[in-house]
Amino acid sequence: MTISENLKHIQSTLPKHVTLVAVSKTKPVSDLMEAYDAGQRIFGENKIQEMVEKHETMPKDIQWHMIGHVQRNKVKYMAEFVNLIHGVDNVKLLNEIDKQAKKHDRIIDCLLQIKIASEDSKFGMTPSDAEAILKSEAFSALKNIRVTGLMGMATFTEDENQVKTEFSTLKSVFESLKHIENENCKLQTISMGMSGDYQLAIDCGSTMVRVGSSIFGLR
Repeated sequence: MTISENLKHIQSTLPKHVTLVAVSKTKPVSDLMEAYDAGQRIFGENKIQEMVEKHETMPKDIQWHMIGHVQRNKVKYMAEFVNLIHGVDNVKLLNEIDKQAKKHDRIIDCLLQIKIASEDSKFGMTPSDAEAILKSEAFSALKNIRVTGLMGMATFTEDENQVKTEFSTLKSVFESLKHIENENCKLQTISMGMSGDYQLAIDCGSTMVRVGSSIFGLR
């Protein structure tokens, strides 16, 4: 099947309240343009430099999501255009995003990454860390970021029950934090689920799925 056929198939399986992020990392612009021409407008990259290069050459109505681990010293390169940063896993990174967004007179939306996987390799903060940040005076002083939800990555395993447990954990963390509302925090998005498990993630409460290989083929 072509990229556009894959895309249409996946879109047909998604409920209306679920947003599809087409994970286009390592793929050439021609592949992204095929998805764009089929109507896709949200693309996810995991390397800032690659995202910057694609942003410069592609149509300007695309929403770019940074889905990989973010190094603070590289935030400045994407601050002018990035729509959503998925993997915010510490307060120093939030501060840097706020600082760089201010330079461009923008408010950048962010998701707090919660560690739900049992693997040591996955980044993320604990639920209590997230709550402490969202309730802190230092956080409320930030004027150029907005935390709009949570993101989590499940363990890379064939054990569906374990993945389901981890997804359900993120949903329950979301429910426990969504009462926290102020000018720079309004939790609406739960970003979890990828090509192999996005249906399970949706069943567990995901509102945003990150699908790459099922659209563009294997890397």
